[in-house]
Amino acid sequence: MKNRNRFFRKILITRRLSIALAGFFVLLLFSDARNPVLLDKGCKALEKAVVDRIEGKDVRTAEGESDAGTSASASGLGAEETAAVSEELAQGDGDTGDAADVDDDADVDMETFDSSGRQRCYTIKIDELVFSLADRDEVIALLTAAKARYDKDDEYEVVLVKDDTRRIPAITAVMRLRSQETGIFGLEIFDAGVAKGIREAEDVAGNDSSRGIESFETAARILKEQEISGDPSVELGIRGIEFADKVEIAEAYMFPQELTPLDEAIAIITEDKQKEQIYEVQPGDTLSQICERLEIPMEELIAINDALEDENSTLRAGQELTITVPEPELSFFHIEEMYYEENFNAPIEYVDNDDWYTTEEKTLQDPIAGFHKVVADVTFRNDQEQDRDVLREVVIMDATPKIVEKGTKIPPIYYKPISGGRISSSFGKRTAPKKGASTNHKGIDWAIPVGSAVVASSAGTVTRAGWGSGYGNVVYIMHPDGRETRYGHLSKVLVKVGQNVSGGEKIALSGNTGRSTGPHLHFEILINGSPVNPLKYLN
Repeated sequence: MKNRNRFFRKILITRRLSIALAGFFVLLLFSDARNPVLLDKGCKALEKAVVDRIEGKDVRTAEGESDAGTSASASGLGAEETAAVSEELAQGDGDTGDAADVDDDADVDMETFDSSGRQRCYTIKIDELVFSLADRDEVIALLTAAKARYDKDDEYEVVLVKDDTRRIPAITAVMRLRSQETGIFGLEIFDAGVAKGIREAEDVAGNDSSRGIESFETAARILKEQEISGDPSVELGIRGIEFADKVEIAEAYMFPQELTPLDEAIAIITEDKQKEQIYEVQPGDTLSQICERLEIPMEELIAINDALEDENSTLRAGQELTITVPEPELSFFHIEEMYYEENFNAPIEYVDNDDWYTTEEKTLQDPIAGFHKVVADVTFRNDQEQDRDVLREVVIMDATPKIVEKGTKIPPIYYKPISGGRISSSFGKRTAPKKGASTNHKGIDWAIPVGSAVVASSAGTVTRAGWGSGYGNVVYIMHPDGRETRYGHLSKVLVKVGQNVSGGEKIALSGNTGRSTGPHLHFEILINGSPVNPLKYLN
């Protein structure tokens, strides 16, 4: 190997001198021969361009300039050009080619320093994060330190591979099982767990010819059957790991003081930062369960979601909540085969009642938790579970499902009971507007002139009409879905107790009666006797 490298170096030096000499005479003919600095720069630029071509690098020139005189290697980047590297790495659709492992021989003829004294280094791009390290060993050390958090037994190694799909010579990083042979490795991110399974399946096929195994697929199936039917702890642990973020690397030249120290780079990409994500509410979820599962304080979850009023806010399946999760700059997907024993609940069973509204339900049978032992492949993004694939389950005690009778009728629609108006007091906690007034407002107030029309928010039956102490003149209406609406501080009541009214029917005139600080309508919606924020239920 050394003799071969020495031989190619001799050829390279000879070619450099020949081309440089030819370029020198070209410069004598076409350049200002009285300027020795210009001649020196021209010869060095010419030599650099030729060497770059020999080494297979992408040489780029400004429009109108010659390749020989003014080109610079795409690898020759200074600190001010790092942004350009980031932009180039972000662009694909260039010429494609086969990718191969980056080995030591690829570095034989590369210069350690360029003519400006800049050091050969590696610029790394992870999403929007860009920095440079001194050499390839530091790149591997950096990525190895990042994956160590999830690959605690160091079963996988980081491998750098050339990526010829970029416009400039670029490198990417992938994970490989340490026991895996180099020959079956390619550019694509390799599922090392699958590779391990294939090799073990080959052993099964070779050691048990009586089964008549004709393919690796059959062997893999038999292997899985043996695995999950035996001791569940045998194959526990990490089954595969890969980068969740694209890692892009380009060779560059920079001054030593512009490089990022390895320990600092490790701290940058491994330190957790709070990042926002979307969580989709699942059937049966409650705010307290979500907070406990995701380890988010209730106050923080409410603060970053406008749809949540307080800890008693209603959730619906499919609703999207903004959550914050700790996540490093470089993320990983990893699969772990896990064994666990736990209580479990059977899915809720529903019995339809076509005479009830969807807001009505009744529990017919209380649930009883079951108990099972499970082996599962659990997929994580960093520390957050993404998916769970049960491989084996042994039920020790069956679960008894919860049975719920639930209405199917669509409930009535509720409309704003006045036209216009300005909200003068919202639902919930407030400063008492006058002595004797409540600090916990049970409804919503609209400031509106005395005598404005007040209509029924929805169809129902009047259960109260007249004077109501602090409410002044008031109307209560009970609706078919079990909800109740209240209209307070009226100047005149236009309906009677027991009267059926339609939604939108005029029932009163607004006023300033009772405990009031000015002309307005006080409006409440009660569900099961408890006041709720009307704005969440009005169409």
